[in-house]
Amino acid sequence: MAECNQLSFRLPGLNGRRIEGNFQGGNVSSDGGLMLLRQVDRRLGLTKALAKLLPDQRDPDRIEHSLESMLRQRIYGLALGYEDLNDHNSLRKDLLWQSAAERSEDLASCATLCRLENRAGRKEAWLMHQVLFEQFAESFESTPEE
Repeated sequence: MAECNQLSFRLPGLNGRRIEGNFQGGNVSSDGGLMLLRQVDRRLGLTKALAKLLPDQRDPDRIEHSLESMLRQRIYGLALGYEDLNDHNSLRKDLLWQSAAERSEDLASCATLCRLENRAGRKEAWLMHQVLFEQFAESFESTPEE
């Protein structure tokens, strides 16, 4: 007879939300790698740096989704193979995705993410490259010769 050992582990939650990896069912997400991606992003501070540097022309009184949470949602989606924005209409309600974006409510809709992408131009692309270059350069103990 096969011996079954229960495998479970806890992941950093959000606002009291408990996130656990196991094989028992419950509120299930197939995107467990998302939490690892979130931890890497927290350590690097990539989405935080992007949100601070990118201009946000929206009316502060009408903002429902922060630039940082939308960047997380879109970048994490791309990293996990969700290149189409229409995937986010279902992902936005996934509790694991909400936790990864550090929100307790639904994430941005595909229409909101589309507006975010459409307002990005050359200036925003340059700023994003600047953040990536700075992160790369800071990864060395001393400046490389080439």
